[in-house]
Amino acid sequence: MVQDHVSQFQAQGYAVVRGVFAPDEIAEMAEAFDGIHARALAGGRNWRDRNTFFCLADDPAKGKILRYVQWPGWIDEGLERVRRDPRILEILEPLIGPNLKQIINQMHWKAPGASAEFGFHQDSRSRRPREAYRDLANSYIQTGIAIDPHSMENGAMVVCPESHLSGDLPFDADRRSMDQEMDTADLSRLGLRSDKVAVLKMAPGDMALWHVHTLHGSGPNRSTIDRRFYINGYVIAENCDRGEWAFRDGAPCPLRGEQSLVHYDELYSNPGPMYLD
Repeated sequence: MVQDHVSQFQAQGYAVVRGVFAPDEIAEMAEAFDGIHARALAGGRNWRDRNTFFCLADDPAKGKILRYVQWPGWIDEGLERVRRDPRILEILEPLIGPNLKQIINQMHWKAPGASAEFGFHQDSRSRRPREAYRDLANSYIQTGIAIDPHSMENGAMVVCPESHLSGDLPFDADRRSMDQEMDTADLSRLGLRSDKVAVLKMAPGDMALWHVHTLHGSGPNRSTIDRRFYINGYVIAENCDRGEWAFRDGAPCPLRGEQSLVHYDELYSNPGPMYLD
């Protein structure tokens, strides 16, 4: 199994490992998702406490929705344990080794009937400041655990196989992917074939992994079920100046103590807690 996902990741820029987490474990994650979802909507506004961030939006079809939460591991013990689960290291170690920091810890929602999409993008666009990330193409892997069944109907992730081989593609730096439709015309403009995309069909407990340069996006949820995704991104520790330790010499590292600088540059000068709008 390990060799299969390693070779596919290297050749195609992505892979899906089936059945990593058991149904009872996914049920616990789903309960955590529901609790944080209720908490965020009760507040009704974007909210930050240090690295933990609730991002809400007004959806044309659903009204107020929760798009994503950053660093839920700081507020939920179960989700914190998942981010450093040894099975994740078993999958990643053949590709990026046993010493890993984490720079992404996110929950993503797509509610039934929500129109929210993510336009095609590369995760490399968000790895800033660039000088904090060395040898990015060989050092960073994003992962996502399916909490619900994922299909095209409910907004599953869509990837462009082999797009990672092109390195950084020429995107408009001011064009945020979460504000865009997933438009195959973008692929043509980048010289990629729209008929070669792959839909990541996943069952609950499956885990996807993709390269920092793999072009990907996701469409709206036109189904009657949620599409929840627990996303964790890891980087070779010696090649990154930011992030929280996840595995040190193969040993899991819990979140504890003072939070580390990741994406929020005002972490120490303006930590919160605070509403942002």
